[in-house]
Amino acid sequence: MRDLHQSNRRLWDEWSDDFQAIWRSDTDEDELPPAPSPFAADAPGGPQPEILESVEGKAYVELGCGGGQGTVGTAEIGAEPAVGVDFSGEQLRYARQLRDEYGVDAQFVQGDVTDLPLPDDRFDVASSEAAFQMVEHVDRAFAEAHRVLREGGVFVFSVLHPLHEALDPETGTLAESYVDPGPREIEIDEAFEETLTVFDRTVADLHNGLVDAGFEVRRLLEHHNHEVEQNEPEESDQPDVLWKIPQSVRFWAVAQ
Repeated sequence: MRDLHQSNRRLWDEWSDDFQAIWRSDTDEDELPPAPSPFAADAPGGPQPEILESVEGKAYVELGCGGGQGTVGTAEIGAEPAVGVDFSGEQLRYARQLRDEYGVDAQFVQGDVTDLPLPDDRFDVASSEAAFQMVEHVDRAFAEAHRVLREGGVFVFSVLHPLHEALDPETGTLAESYVDPGPREIEIDEAFEETLTVFDRTVADLHNGLVDAGFEVRRLLEHHNHEVEQNEPEESDQPDVLWKIPQSVRFWAVAQ
């Protein structure tokens, strides 16, 4: 039987060079590549100061950090320490390079978000951006996020919106079932040995999974991509239906 976790890890090791090249493609030679923090003023949905006033001086961990953009960006706005965890050694190679380019203090650890190589009650703040969709046992990942946070710690969790993932933007119809959790396979490149396996949970399943893990969900945000936010339908070549659905969903939750 195919090990989906190991298959996804191998896929990211294989895809990493191309993915990070695309991420950096709009960066001029004298500019730093983008490193957006989920706590920055221009983050999707904006900051939530009534939940977390600032990350400055807070112990922070990014779960499924990939190329380390969220970790580095959050270190730059004052988190200390800032730690990123990912299962892909190749993605972490880029994360360490990005850290050095920005000159921030950030640590990167290879590990599984369902079995974090981190101590209990270590962090004040955690985040995960578009990573848990690849996790088969998301309940374990939520439990681990709760374990490494101190009581009252804040978890900002975001994934691609399951409705967006179910939609065929060209026809404006549902190509997948909103209520089918998968697994679903995505071919990234026919030359790659592995395909990407994802699991599409409903918004209710994600919300309830956080609650079951011991979090109180304080805010739930659904937002469009930047192309939609910054343009009108007639000014863009994006399919019209994308103006009618959110691209991602973000939870602000507090560990109880």
